[in-house]
Amino acid sequence: MPDHDAAAPARSGIDRRALAARIDHTLLRPEATVAEVLDQAAIAVSTGCASVCVQPAMVAAVVGAVGDRIPVCSVVGFPHGASLSRSKADEAAAVVALGAAEVDVVADLGALADGDLAAVAADVAAVREAVPNVVLKVILESALWSPAVLRQACEAVVGAGADYVKTSTGFHPAGGASVDAVAVMRDAVGDRARVKASGGIRNTAAALAAIDAGADRLGLSATVAVLDGLA
Repeated sequence: MPDHDAAAPARSGIDRRALAARIDHTLLRPEATVAEVLDQAAIAVSTGCASVCVQPAMVAAVVGAVGDRIPVCSVVGFPHGASLSRSKADEAAAVVALGAAEVDVVADLGALADGDLAAVAADVAAVREAVPNVVLKVILESALWSPAVLRQACEAVVGAGADYVKTSTGFHPAGGASVDAVAVMRDAVGDRARVKASGGIRNTAAALAAIDAGADRLGLSATVAVLDGLA
């Protein structure tokens, strides 16, 4: 998401509490320590975020620390999406067994590049079958695709059971979220699914722009700065 002036006026008319309630506060650096992750989980709780999103290896520690005060989200097939579908399904089941209530899985990006939408859908369906009762968000790396391909990807994964379509991991060199991509995704899924914008959203104006474009949820590591910038 391109940087904007953090003091720019919000078009969304959202207050601090409502904005926090849309945020998955995220720490996914692979070298993050348990202490760092637990510190961020405490911030997510204190600010009233929608969830705290962590790597699979951190789920048990975070669930133990936060209890039922906030949902814990974890990532699957992250960050490349190139794992076998059965591996993604097993990983999703494992993090849910540890207490994760939400799963963000990276789509099969290679299959999407090949135009094999059936394979993209089957990959997501395998994860959905493994974790039928949790919120499932599918990461599409929106910066890689034309609007037409992004729309097709949204259709495929929603048809396979995704609750959310998500822009980005934040780790791909192609880039993160953009207002245009969020708008395409919002239009593609309509009211059948929700949209999560993630990747490169570092200030308040960028967060609000994503919401105005149609994002229901935001994946942020800069949560405190974004909330502090809200007038």
